[in-house]
Amino acid sequence: MSRYRRSLTEGATFFFTVNTYRRKKLLTHPEVRASLHEAIKHVRKQIPFTIDAWVLLPDHLHAIWTLPKDDSAYGKRWGMIKAQVSRCCAHVADDSARSASRIKRHERDFWQRRFWEHQIRDERDFERHVDYVHYNPVKHGLVTQVSQWPYSTFHRYINHGVYPQDWGGDPGEVVGDAGE
Repeated sequence: MSRYRRSLTEGATFFFTVNTYRRKKLLTHPEVRASLHEAIKHVRKQIPFTIDAWVLLPDHLHAIWTLPKDDSAYGKRWGMIKAQVSRCCAHVADDSARSASRIKRHERDFWQRRFWEHQIRDERDFERHVDYVHYNPVKHGLVTQVSQWPYSTFHRYINHGVYPQDWGGDPGEVVGDAGE
């Protein structure tokens, strides 16, 4: 059995990648987007966290969260979010051919079992990951300019003066690859 070593630093900031099961293109479906939005609101009311950056793509999402002081339970939050979306949108995923393993674990064919996380180390690491999150739709060929993608916190960052409107149209503007 695999042993995953996850950072449990309380009050830290984390970068996440969460995939759909078998990379099904489900997440930009209007019903799924609405369900995800409601699930996040519901979980944030129960166990708060800050969403620093976010991008939703058809088959995966990236997020940067900061947890409250004395709290490291990001896994619990993701579990609650994924479970609520899975229940509400199971018909969108069509999990009629679920494996015996997924049935035994009471899992739908909506999300990949696990997620990838990285603890943000410093301000430069944070900036690099925020850039990566926002540039991701261009990287995947979904748009040619970051501002064209509607499912992102990029627009909030423009409003706060962090990015100019035309940032992210040239692949040379993003330094490095924060990892996926």
